[in-house]
Amino acid sequence: MKVKEELPWLKNYPESVPKEIDPHAYESLADLFEESFQKYNEQTAFECMGKGISFNELNRQSAQFAAFLQHELGMKKGDRLAIQMPNLLQYPIVAFGAIRAGIVIVNTNPLYTSREMEHQFKDAGVKAVVILANFACNLEKIIQHTSIEHVIVTEIGDRLGGLKKGVVNFVVKHVKKMVPSYNLHKAIKLNDALNKGSKHQFVKPDIKGSDIACLQYTGGTTGVSKGAILSHTNLVANVEQMTIWMKVKLDEGKEVIITALPLYHIYAFTVNCLGMLKLGAKNILITNPRDMKAFLKDLKKYPFTVMTGVNTLYNALLNQEDFSNIDFSAFKVASAGGMAVQKVVAERFKSVTGVPIAEGYGLTETSPVLSTNRIDGQEKIGTIGLPVPSTHLIIADDNEQEVPIGEAGEIYAKGPQVMSGYWQKEEESKHAFSQDGWFKTGDIGVMDSEGYIKIIDRKKEMINVSGFNVYPNDIEDVVASHPKVMEVGAIGVPDEKSTEVVKICVVKKDASLTAEELTAYCKENMTAYKVPKIIEFRDELPKSNVGKILRRLLKEGETKV
Repeated sequence: MKVKEELPWLKNYPESVPKEIDPHAYESLADLFEESFQKYNEQTAFECMGKGISFNELNRQSAQFAAFLQHELGMKKGDRLAIQMPNLLQYPIVAFGAIRAGIVIVNTNPLYTSREMEHQFKDAGVKAVVILANFACNLEKIIQHTSIEHVIVTEIGDRLGGLKKGVVNFVVKHVKKMVPSYNLHKAIKLNDALNKGSKHQFVKPDIKGSDIACLQYTGGTTGVSKGAILSHTNLVANVEQMTIWMKVKLDEGKEVIITALPLYHIYAFTVNCLGMLKLGAKNILITNPRDMKAFLKDLKKYPFTVMTGVNTLYNALLNQEDFSNIDFSAFKVASAGGMAVQKVVAERFKSVTGVPIAEGYGLTETSPVLSTNRIDGQEKIGTIGLPVPSTHLIIADDNEQEVPIGEAGEIYAKGPQVMSGYWQKEEESKHAFSQDGWFKTGDIGVMDSEGYIKIIDRKKEMINVSGFNVYPNDIEDVVASHPKVMEVGAIGVPDEKSTEVVKICVVKKDASLTAEELTAYCKENMTAYKVPKIIEFRDELPKSNVGKILRRLLKEGETKV
């Protein structure tokens, strides 16, 4: 495909931002880590629940974990390690240690049901897992069906140290009763693993840029969850792209970022965890952002300069009376992704904080950032901004040809942050790219004359619940397994709070089936945000001539083909 020689977005770049980055600035993420460990040394890298860990300590503890994996578990470069926990100090220790050892990390949503865990762990060929004790009961149910050989368990307070560790763990387990009983033979505690690792010398492996750093699971443009293969070069490139963009307003070693988005999600993993490590920022981890009282307390405690979020998070904060009483004098940058930022939210946020929300765009398959708005007060509300350095975005038609400026089409992307394909899914990987190598996002957009892109539709049939992608096939597979269900179609319907909610249209096999019964069944078998909020019973569902349920007609409220 021939690309226009004049790239309209380049003339709108901030003057200090280069048009290209070096995707090989570091041979691997491990080299990037080591530079930051030495450069920022005794400065605080991460803080959670009032306990901080310095760059120097993170270096030492992640090396201990790497040594444990190598010498105690016998794990080798390329083996897969799943990490299943919320935002805790344990996360960077484990993730950085695994990556330094050449281990491929598999980020896993801690709220997954055992069924969802089993699919991901089996598909990735996970050899070891680090899991929060709160969710270990789900692992117990399915571990025998996976290739997992080693289980490392941690509790919420494990890295808080001293008396606080014991108090937090006691309250979580015995007062709040948040840790269901489990029995995992041969499981080892994370703190014990670190102690064992300290008795060995970490051996730095030869990691190349093309080696896999992370299998990040997504539904892609269609189908069930699959692992996007993100190499060290993919992630290094995206870190370089984002940090160069951020340096317009941010200073190395002087920033404080609020990380309320989960680190297991690609947005926070790359931007907050990796990008801010490179900038030497203090990363304030929010373990449970739904606890608004505690969240606001943290926002008052720290003179934060950066925050990332999705529309629903910013909206929730704005609806807290106490939010306007926070001192925003140090606040510089608010970044948003995952879902469209509503105009009313953007305007209210800027009015309250004095800082605009810089909306960006990307996908799991692109590490994730492809574009972002300027952060110097020159944002263009309602758009996803400009392509980041070394990234090309075009709008293409169904024949894989670029369309003229102002016309709608599918957004195609090229850049060093784009994945090589899906894990062990050759055919789906092939379909994800055009014939000449452009990644097909599946999102429909329009580019204006200045190079700004506006999303006008999303991936076909994808459901967006508070920034999380929900895939109809996944919902339908669960619902259809209910013995009283004959047929089901899943769609998304608009919702003011979460962008969309899941609706299912069901044909009964047994007339006694109730919506309450079906809701209870879904809650047992899928993560909360996937559970259908609307259930409609029908006599029949619209189908094509080959019997495929036509979700498009369900959305239109039609029953005839």
